[in-house]
Amino acid sequence: MTTTLSPTASLSFGVELNPQPLPPAERGAILANPGFGKRFTDHMALATWRHGEGWSDARVTSYGPLQLDPASAVLHYAQEIFEGLKAYRHADGSVWTFRPEANAERFQRSARRLALPELATPDFVESLRALVGVDKAWVPEPGETGEKSLYLRPFMFASEGFLGVRPAQEVTYCLIASPAGAYFAGGVKPVSLWISTDYARAGSGGTGAAKCGGNYASSLAGQLEGAEHGCDQAVFLDSSTHTTIEELGGMNLFLVYKDGRLVTPELTGSILEGVTRSSVLQLASELGLRPEERRIPIQEWKDAAAAGELAEVFACGTAAVITPVGELKWEGGSVDHRGPGHVDEVAMRIRSTLLDIQYGRTEDTRGWLTRLV
Repeated sequence: MTTTLSPTASLSFGVELNPQPLPPAERGAILANPGFGKRFTDHMALATWRHGEGWSDARVTSYGPLQLDPASAVLHYAQEIFEGLKAYRHADGSVWTFRPEANAERFQRSARRLALPELATPDFVESLRALVGVDKAWVPEPGETGEKSLYLRPFMFASEGFLGVRPAQEVTYCLIASPAGAYFAGGVKPVSLWISTDYARAGSGGTGAAKCGGNYASSLAGQLEGAEHGCDQAVFLDSSTHTTIEELGGMNLFLVYKDGRLVTPELTGSILEGVTRSSVLQLASELGLRPEERRIPIQEWKDAAAAGELAEVFACGTAAVITPVGELKWEGGSVDHRGPGHVDEVAMRIRSTLLDIQYGRTEDTRGWLTRLV
């Protein structure tokens, strides 16, 4: 069994069917209440890159443990990157994904920064088609919340067994998938944020603009500090002056002013360029907002909230889509832009707009959707 190639894809993903797929009844029970990142489909996609040879051995095979040499470079020098996107089942049963080319291009930028080989956009998209085509039964119906999906996690790592500090000469690409429920099972709720001043997520000239595990590992201490102060997440500042806003551990930030400005931190090389962030900026004008990308002093956020100039604040990312932000806390103080009866109208309107496009409930006028099955 082989998949249908995209017109310009160079990799053909052969298929080795799992001889022991999960029984339909057990799969159905998982899809009824999937959670997030807890269970995985019957298969995964793999490909191998070798220096001087390029990519080969592309296949879909049974999901299972990877065999690694203890000297694999990724275990010692963290040479790895990943992506995250979703597959959505539409009302007619077809399965689509949202802006995969943008994820593929970011995957390539991340690869360049981590000295890994690039995977061409058509081959990246073809791997999605290959895996979802085999595991299409794992793509949930939207459900009562209208938000169930199949989360797709492509990643690449240095698999060569060699204890030398140089780019690896053997690299493994892998794609796994996990059914996902609504991020907010009980409805969308504002998150509280802690300003991290002792920790930085990334620094100038570092890997902040790449989607690599080290950036997420470096954010954990700040998130734990925030939790100790009763907050859901931490907001990180620039590493040199600790005065301007960058992002959360895994989401970009937007400030909505009452005069219609939609402001987000500009990309400085230490901020991850989120696909959802990019989509929000493109949607802003048709929603009556004036988008701005610039450096935002953390003091501006505090002052604007205290002065009643902020209408809303929200974070965005693939998993949660749009997340309203409530209280902002720091050592010795806090501020909240929400008054009595506050409604996150802009955030929820953007959220609904994105979800309606992703699930095919409204016309995709920008060509953001790609059919997988």
